[in-house]
Amino acid sequence: MGALFGTDGVRGLANADLTPELALALANGAARVLIAHDATHKPLAVVGRDPRASGEMLESAVVAGLASAGADVLCVGVLPTPAVAFLTGSYGADVGVVLSASHNPMPDNGIKLFARGGHKLPDEIESEIELSLGSEEDVRPIGAAIGRLRGAEDAAERYLAHLAQAVPQSLAGIHLVVDCAHGAASQVAPEAYRRAGAKVTTIAASPDGLNINDGVGSTHLEGLVDAVRSTGADLGIAHDGDADRCLAVDASGTVVDGDQILALCAVALRDAGQLREDTVVATVMSNLGFHHAMRAAGISVLTTAVGDRYVLEALRAKDLSLGGEQSGHVVFTAAATTGDGLLTALHIMARMANTGRSLAELASIVQRLPQTLVNVRVSDRVAVAASPTVTAAVDAASARLGDDGRVLLRPSGTEQLVRVMVEARTQHESDEIAQSLAEIVAAV
Repeated sequence: MGALFGTDGVRGLANADLTPELALALANGAARVLIAHDATHKPLAVVGRDPRASGEMLESAVVAGLASAGADVLCVGVLPTPAVAFLTGSYGADVGVVLSASHNPMPDNGIKLFARGGHKLPDEIESEIELSLGSEEDVRPIGAAIGRLRGAEDAAERYLAHLAQAVPQSLAGIHLVVDCAHGAASQVAPEAYRRAGAKVTTIAASPDGLNINDGVGSTHLEGLVDAVRSTGADLGIAHDGDADRCLAVDASGTVVDGDQILALCAVALRDAGQLREDTVVATVMSNLGFHHAMRAAGISVLTTAVGDRYVLEALRAKDLSLGGEQSGHVVFTAAATTGDGLLTALHIMARMANTGRSLAELASIVQRLPQTLVNVRVSDRVAVAASPTVTAAVDAASARLGDDGRVLLRPSGTEQLVRVMVEARTQHESDEIAQSLAEIVAAV
């Protein structure tokens, strides 16, 4: 990939880093690259966004860029990122465009592109698009060849029907509180859960363009915990701004993280005969307690680098059915091409309904080991990673912990930082080993 695209599209401070001019050029370049790859038909693009105020401005720029290159555009309005991915495939579009910065604060925004079928755009296509930004097309389409814009009035309904078909289990008798982060799922998430039969209490579901992720959502669970306790609900679900992930809290207000969600979903799919190869994909950041739980359940774990892009790559390469991250991104490949927080929440509640067990019982499959994470600023993260002294210290700590803990050193991909992560039997032991390793790393 080039310098423009990150692991999740292009992000920045809206109207400063991510300007309308850049959005227009990026969309225009994407359409021109697609036309160059397949000139047999006029490209169709699906464009959606979260409710950030800057999304209105950037959406106009993206639509102009696409249409000026000759692509027709379907605007689906404010919908979750996974809805846009689904709709890209459902409408037979050549590209999907989402304007969202996910869980980031309101001043930020981003542009994420999906390929035909709603899959992540290949790295080589992203590189082509980036290279195209420095060149001007000699001949632009005119007349009837210019792209046309139309709305997609059935977009939300199409996505809701897809969710209902993907998880047809009745949720009658379940009461949940859903925190929509004043984001893209503020309308469709409560509606999806009600249609499934659940009793739904909503919080943070009144987006005004400025309040997205502002003290609410999956990165701020305090309000959800209070609401679950005060209403006596069976569980709470927290989405982020674009609803590509979810975290949960049980009836007592205890947080259920992505590892626990992934584990209970893996067992549910295994029991239904739908977990391919009896294998689940997780990243290196998944707690060792997750690995212990999966081993006890007879489920193999395929481990990837941190980032949902790597989880997706492994799922596709190995033709597996389930993967996810500790942060709450979970991918069910039978029904989605990317993480979908609404689909994940429906699977959680379906498991509760099927088993008659509480979320606390289901989540208890994972006994999390105490974890310590220390970020160590260094002068050369590559040298630290290659240091024999550091390697020897890590090996010694790993031997000390045995199967009851682990050590992970990860150089930052963007800063001169090395992240030291230790899991151990007790918090004291975890803290002690992490601090000792951090001092060794800092001294290199």
